[in-house]
Amino acid sequence: MTDFVGSIAAEFHRYKALGDSALAQLADDQLSTTGPNGGNSAAVLVWHIGGNLSSRFSDFLTSDGEKPWRHRDEEFVQRTVTREELFEKWNGGWSVLFSALDALADDDLGKTVKIRGQSFEVHDGLHRALGHICYHVGQIVYLAKSLRGDSWNCLSIPVGASEAYNRNPTLQDPAAHAAAVTRQSGR
Repeated sequence: MTDFVGSIAAEFHRYKALGDSALAQLADDQLSTTGPNGGNSAAVLVWHIGGNLSSRFSDFLTSDGEKPWRHRDEEFVQRTVTREELFEKWNGGWSVLFSALDALADDDLGKTVKIRGQSFEVHDGLHRALGHICYHVGQIVYLAKSLRGDSWNCLSIPVGASEAYNRNPTLQDPAAHAAAVTRQSGR
């Protein structure tokens, strides 16, 4: 496969755009609202994602992905934050990730990285990270949709529009989907 790193980066961009749009739809007081049955708030999920991306992708090829300066358990402490604080943490983690990906080439995929002392080939580490981020961005989207109710703006194919979409599937490409979500949210 050629340009595997580019393909992974495009998927990360898609999920960042989905998270951006979901977070943008929340009112300021909803950023710290917990999910059903004591689930994580958007702020907690953002702190975890930001911490994870910063830790995993700082010095990605040369140091363990679980940095000694990261305090993972503190990421899950319920917090009240401003929108600016939330997006600073959110964008900070993504910036570290995208800088690391920009420095990678497909020739690096067979190299080894460490995560909590375990060795992984770079491609495995990237898949692991992508799956983890998709999981948590999905939680943010679910939470935001639950909190917004009828005022939620769909981020993918709206219910009842599948047949029309299938005739012109414009969002299959991750970059096109990310761009559409970004345009829709005005971010």
